[in-house]
Amino acid sequence: MKFRHLVLGLSIFVSSLAYGQEPNAPAFGKGLFNLVGKDSTWTMKIGTRMQFLTTATWDEGTDEGLVNPQQSFLVRRARLKFNGFAFSPKLKYKMELGLSNRDISGASEFTSNAPRYILDAVVMWNFYENFELWMGQTKLPGNIERVISSGNLQQVDRSLLNSRFNIDRDLGIQLRHHFKLSNNFLVREKLAISMGEGRNVTTGNLGGLQQTARIELLPFGAFKSKGDYSGSDLKREEKPKLLIAATYDTNKDAVKNRSNQGSYMVNDIGFYQTDINTIFLDAMFKYNGFSFMAEYANRTADDPIAKNSDGSLTGDEVQVGSGLNLQTGYLFKTNWEVSGRYTNINLDEAITGKNPESQYTLGLSKFLAGHKLKVQTDLSYLNLDAGTNKLMYRLQVDIHF
Repeated sequence: MKFRHLVLGLSIFVSSLAYGQEPNAPAFGKGLFNLVGKDSTWTMKIGTRMQFLTTATWDEGTDEGLVNPQQSFLVRRARLKFNGFAFSPKLKYKMELGLSNRDISGASEFTSNAPRYILDAVVMWNFYENFELWMGQTKLPGNIERVISSGNLQQVDRSLLNSRFNIDRDLGIQLRHHFKLSNNFLVREKLAISMGEGRNVTTGNLGGLQQTARIELLPFGAFKSKGDYSGSDLKREEKPKLLIAATYDTNKDAVKNRSNQGSYMVNDIGFYQTDINTIFLDAMFKYNGFSFMAEYANRTADDPIAKNSDGSLTGDEVQVGSGLNLQTGYLFKTNWEVSGRYTNINLDEAITGKNPESQYTLGLSKFLAGHKLKVQTDLSYLNLDAGTNKLMYRLQVDIHF
């Protein structure tokens, strides 16, 4: 019922905005509507995107080859996007709503037992020269793979490193700045202070605050069309472009086992708390259709083993350890791309009880209209913590309006 009311309300809202406006239909992939106030003091671009995914997996048997086949069809993502400026081009905003089951999952007492529709709700104020202040809920400046939109990925989905270590979205403020060391050498700095418990939390702040700092070095200048935050070299960089970046994140008195992600660590007096620190090192290189991305992640905690007030163990622990992700691809002039990825996850086995994991992926993509309309498929061999080896095949269609 709530979902139906939400969709109906959004439909009425969009229709009311479009009514009385001179039609301004953008090109494909540039939004459904581009609205401008009569006095030009505000703009709003309205867009939507969908991903349709099919997955097949098989376990590797000891003597019988592949066993236990499983298949699924899924609306992986379905989203509405709104962005523009208000009063002045220096005051921008972005709102993104998730409508698929995967998008809105995670309802709990900490989100008022409500679906988590809101992905992004943030205002961005360019208050002085190259300084920008962000306020609201959006992605923290973490690993580059996470900050790349799920609609602009080189392969069907993100890697195991991202699922195990990313710091995702949170509520708070961010300060961003950039400057040039020379005619080409660009430096970008990003600082964030947030609640530390993830998106859409409405019940207080159980632990301390989360603080994130990231620096990005681009020695050969900016990528075309923000290509360092997009998979594949769709712009076919005529000169080599490189991004090298580092992020340090500390979550004070964190109550979740993956910093601001994962599950709450409950004990006999409420929640177990410990400081959790995460480091990301990453790089992106693109040149003439070739692309390469590398990521390293490391998570530590002051005391990773959760305890009750009397010192007894709760059975929970912080997922400390490290991960490495390497990914490359080449885009042919026919807009077909082949890509490959290797990911290795090494959680501290003595603390987490988990064995190392690895994934090898070979991908194939056809870009019909860049990332706005594409078909992607990949085949992965996974060696998972449980000791089970799996073969996974995926096929996904992605469309943006």
